[in-house]
Amino acid sequence: MSSPKVIVQIAIAGAKIFGKAFYAAGKQAVANAKYRPEGGAGGDAAGVGHATSGSLTDRLTREHRMTAEEARLILNVKKEDPVEKILQHYEHLFKANSPPPAPPKPAAGRQVQAYHSHYLQSKVVRARERLDAELKAALGEDATAPPPSSEAQQPGSTPPPPPPSS
Repeated sequence: MSSPKVIVQIAIAGAKIFGKAFYAAGKQAVANAKYRPEGGAGGDAAGVGHATSGSLTDRLTREHRMTAEEARLILNVKKEDPVEKILQHYEHLFKANSPPPAPPKPAAGRQVQAYHSHYLQSKVVRARERLDAELKAALGEDATAPPPSSEAQQPGSTPPPPPPSS
């Protein structure tokens, strides 16, 4: 046999092997996409898919995409803990996952690596928002009301003019 003919035969055999492997991988990917385990979240936040009733708790779970229990686990608090402890844990976790204000200066002979996580920080914020909504709902306030305006009147400033009347 001539050497070019052998090289072509090897290339064709290799292409067949890769083709069969890609076909099998594609077939498995389709099967995996169709399968959704009964107990798994399946891309949905834990418990959000089951929040289908019209109750206030289910509505809050759907809006915040997090259950109250998940929020408590993130903030490491118990259901009976006071609000002050929840805020203390929130502030600690928020600061721990914040980027440093300035890059740390390396110590002599040793490099200091500062770690922060925007993802974890956002989960901490969402957990606090979920528990705040739960607290507001328990106090009878509207949990979906927008927060108060940040344009608080400064001392010594004049109040805004009243709207014109018709």
